[in-house]
Amino acid sequence: MQRASESRMLIDGKLVPASDGASYENINPATEEVLGRVADATADDVDAAIAAARRAFDETDWATNTEFRVRCLRQLQAALESEKEDLRAELVAEVGTPVMVTGIAQLEWPLAHSLNYFAGLIETYEWERELPDSDLFGVHSVRRVWKEAVGVVSAIIPWNFPFEVLIGKLGPALAAGNTIVVKSAIETPFNALRIGRLIAEATDIPAGVVNIVTTSDNNIAERLVRDPRVDMVSFTGSTAVGRHIQQIGAHSVKRVFLELGGKSAMVVLDDADLATVIPASAQACMHAGQGCALTTRLLVPRSRYAEAVAIATAVYQNVPYGDPADPQTFSGPLISRKQRERVLAMIEQGKQEGARVAVGGGIPEHLPAGYYVQPTLFVDVDNSMSIAQQEIFGPVLTVIAYDDSKGDAEAVRVANDSPYGLSGAVFSADQGRALAVARQLRTGSIGINGGMFYGADAPYGGYKASGVGRQNGIEGLEQYLETKTIAYVAG
Repeated sequence: MQRASESRMLIDGKLVPASDGASYENINPATEEVLGRVADATADDVDAAIAAARRAFDETDWATNTEFRVRCLRQLQAALESEKEDLRAELVAEVGTPVMVTGIAQLEWPLAHSLNYFAGLIETYEWERELPDSDLFGVHSVRRVWKEAVGVVSAIIPWNFPFEVLIGKLGPALAAGNTIVVKSAIETPFNALRIGRLIAEATDIPAGVVNIVTTSDNNIAERLVRDPRVDMVSFTGSTAVGRHIQQIGAHSVKRVFLELGGKSAMVVLDDADLATVIPASAQACMHAGQGCALTTRLLVPRSRYAEAVAIATAVYQNVPYGDPADPQTFSGPLISRKQRERVLAMIEQGKQEGARVAVGGGIPEHLPAGYYVQPTLFVDVDNSMSIAQQEIFGPVLTVIAYDDSKGDAEAVRVANDSPYGLSGAVFSADQGRALAVARQLRTGSIGINGGMFYGADAPYGGYKASGVGRQNGIEGLEQYLETKTIAYVAG
């Protein structure tokens, strides 16, 4: 039986409306219709959620009972799987994600692995390790290193891949023994609130261990960063907001994990088969380009630039876009009118700076409702232009020539000439050559000749303005752990 979308928050084990009864609308970006309303948290609601998380960490055995945490994570996994199709429909409706994309990173991949991986990892993780005994000052000391939970974590979720990011934070944070307050994106609250209901109804997770709040007021949400009862902030979103969070968190010296923006390069070397490789550049339009890891700069050798542009033009003229519920759609709507206006302004700026629009560049006439922008291909782009340096977060690819007469070093130079360093790709007929180029790229993850790095076991994060820390893998678990060194006198 299909379950309706949830409108209530999870605070201290209870599903509750906002304390003042306020709510706000959730809008379908493909139709501009109201999907429903959700609780609009007050400052008191956020304070109550933080207090509940603090109490659950300080007064229960959640942080130390590994076996119990494993059981609870597996219960949540089963509950999510029982409502997978409802989640899928909900994501298509509120995120505007193509249903095709729910078959990969939007739903299927994280659902299959993000909780299961960490539940398994903590069963074998080395929570304590021995150091060699010490005889300093004539005292024979036995030394140990303990790994312990950080404490209360606030998790702030973006709107582009909300379920994927949320479950990717819950898995390691809860596995490590932390308690958590989740603030969903304003634009995509339903999936987070559904998870809250499932935690309350279908798991033994103690009251206060997980709290989920929704608010339309970023000033209220900011309390999750400022409050001294919060030990760590885990944020995924824009670099501008990440900088703001880092500044605020510095006052109480919080641990801050930031997974931020990207302007990733798809580097095509001069020996690559362009007819095979260039079509992969269409991934810049997946989910209307609303993915921080998407390779939105296509770097091609100048000696083959015309050939590459011709292939890319044909590809972009045929990118399937439109209704996200259509299984053939690859690029759906942008999340909001505001985001569409920003993307269109960036496209206009690219034109003014001298780049040429080869395909797209505007609002599709046949889609009068919804926040759509045509899949857009820019050519004659210099890497110093705004559209090559700034994250557009729309279905826009820039094609940039590099001087291959200077060798692979020039491709590396252009790829690294960016404030970001989140992801990237390298294509070459010579895998060893591609690996050598990848080694020189200042970025957190790289796919070589189509290789896929994604996985709950694969550390993910960025260099430079793309963030601090790593999500997933052993590094992702340890992101949520403190290290304590002890010594005692041998008896």
